[in-house]
Amino acid sequence: MSDALASLEQALGHDFADRGLLEQALTHSSYANELRAGPGGSEAVVSDDNQRLEFLGDSIIGMVAAQLLYRAHPDWREGELTRALHQLVERRGLAALARSLDLGSHLRLGRTELQSDGHRKDTILADAMEAVLGALYLDAGIEAVEDFARRSFAQALETGAKPVDLDPKTRFQEWVMAEFGVFPTYRTVTDSGVEGDESRFESEVVIGDRPIARGVGRSKREAERSAAEDAYANRGDIQVG
Repeated sequence: MSDALASLEQALGHDFADRGLLEQALTHSSYANELRAGPGGSEAVVSDDNQRLEFLGDSIIGMVAAQLLYRAHPDWREGELTRALHQLVERRGLAALARSLDLGSHLRLGRTELQSDGHRKDTILADAMEAVLGALYLDAGIEAVEDFARRSFAQALETGAKPVDLDPKTRFQEWVMAEFGVFPTYRTVTDSGVEGDESRFESEVVIGDRPIARGVGRSKREAERSAAEDAYANRGDIQVG
């Protein structure tokens, strides 16, 4: 595997002193779990998966990207910086970055993930991208991550165009699709029937068959937007299935 990593190191702009870190970053839990469960497998002899490096890389790329945006756009307000940061480091953005590096071809996946084209999945690619950045940090320090991020995010850092603020329903729908692979739906819970009533409609946003949040409004659209805003604000607590 080491020889095959040369092209990835070139794309990252760094030759790893500890190739083991990079190999670990590319090892999905499905691969490690299969080895542990196989003949002679054990926690002691099987290399770790990339989850700990993913945790580290997630924090580091968020900090680095935020700092680069802050310096590149001194006229942007907090909300504009936040939206730009989200576009860079959310799942789809990181998966796109992973694809630009051909990261999927280097991943070590278990049989099930291989059969389901796991190397193409946004979730797996984004997680692996974070893990690689965590490995890069451990191998060469924060400067190496900053150099890579500066090159990778050059267009976002140079453009003067401010990020578009998505409406609440679109923002929540994109998050649900990335997280669960389904579309959220909305249903009207109550209708007072009173024209002009600011809280005439109460709507509920649902993922699968699970109610997630409710909102009220003068129209169904306003109530659904309110439900989407509440759901997105509390997305970290959402569990489906």
